[in-house]
Amino acid sequence: MRRSTWAFVAAAPLLLLASACGTQPAADAAPPNRPAADALGADEVALRVVHTGGFVTPQSIPARVPALSIYGDGRVITQGPVPAIYPGPALPNLQQSRISAEDVDALVKRALDAGVGAGTDLGQPGVADASTTRFLVTTGAGVRTTDAYALELPDHGGLLTAPQKAARKELSDLLAALQDLPTTLGAGAVRDEGAYPTKAVAGIATPYVAPENVAELGGPPAPVDWPGPALPGDRLNPTVDVGCVTATGAEATAVLTAAGTANAMTPWVSGGKQWSVLLRPLLPDESGCADLAKQS
Repeated sequence: MRRSTWAFVAAAPLLLLASACGTQPAADAAPPNRPAADALGADEVALRVVHTGGFVTPQSIPARVPALSIYGDGRVITQGPVPAIYPGPALPNLQQSRISAEDVDALVKRALDAGVGAGTDLGQPGVADASTTRFLVTTGAGVRTTDAYALELPDHGGLLTAPQKAARKELSDLLAALQDLPTTLGAGAVRDEGAYPTKAVAGIATPYVAPENVAELGGPPAPVDWPGPALPGDRLNPTVDVGCVTATGAEATAVLTAAGTANAMTPWVSGGKQWSVLLRPLLPDESGCADLAKQS
């Protein structure tokens, strides 16, 4: 597998969101028993890495795709490389590979050994507006998480203690290992299965606003008829004007086909109005907009 497939994608800066730096409470300090991979359902997450916080638009919050998801059946879903073009593609480039149950177990153990869910004090780096790296692991006692604020940045301002730096390094090393599974597990341990086979896709909609740099785009983007459920759908948050619909079956196929002729700036036409739509393929453990509304 090409190493670039494992590169994580950063969110575009626009709107400041608060980022937590805490971890599981001290009551969870003892690492719980981890279930064997074959004890998990095929669509149950064994290990996941998500980036939260930072500067993002309101509609991009539910549209975020986890940087990495490992499932009970050994499927690994990551964000692949994105063409360096503007406007970018309408769909994220999700890639799927597969590892053995033994390797799923080994990675879960590695995450727990690195302190995921242990309640370790990670400190607060002296930097503003950075993103938070969230690690999730399924254990015999349930899902355990650790949030590491500004994990990718050095200790700005000398605010971290030696134990905090050591704990953060454990998580940084874990992140690096997960970013390059072929090296971590061995070249033959990761079977590349190509593009993630999307079966359902959410459309996260806001009223369309023409971009300010229309001239740079060679004129207004051509609108495309929306072939999915009527936009904008139900609001994900009653205080924010962001709607969401879920396309499945034939509608999902039609949306994915139409996305091939669109880009990130395309206005989609539904109900006689134009909408900006972020397309979010649903992952195996997700069923619809309600799952995306939980993201922070």
